[in-house]
Amino acid sequence: MSAPLNAALLDPQAVQRLRELDPSGGNKLLERVVGAFSTSLERLLPELERARLDGKLDFTAIRHVSHTLKSSSASLGAMALSARCADIESMAREERADGLPEQLDAMLQDIQQVRVALAALL
Repeated sequence: MSAPLNAALLDPQAVQRLRELDPSGGNKLLERVVGAFSTSLERLLPELERARLDGKLDFTAIRHVSHTLKSSSASLGAMALSARCADIESMAREERADGLPEQLDAMLQDIQQVRVALAALL
C-alpha cells in the first residue's frame, strides 16, 4: 500500500539520478542528501512557525522558507512539494494573504508525507 504513495511523492527519475551519482552506495550520497534535507527542515520549520505567529504573516520569512524548500525538495524528487513551495513563494512575494495559511498547512502535510517516503526509501 505504501509503495504507490511513495512513488507519487518522489519522482523515481530524480531518485535514480541521485543513485547514479553514487552507484556503489559507498559514499552514502542518498543518505547524505536526505540528511541535509532533514536538517534544513529542522531549521526552517520553526522559522515558518514564527512567521505565522498570532495569525500575522511575515511574508519575507515565508518567502525565504518556501524558496529554500522549493529547490531542496525538487533535488530529492518531491515535485508536488516543490510546486506547492513555488506557489507559496509567489503568494508571499506578492504579499497575498488570502489562502496563504491554508497553503502553508497543506505544505506542512506534504512535508510529513515526503519524510515518510524518504524514510521508506532509505
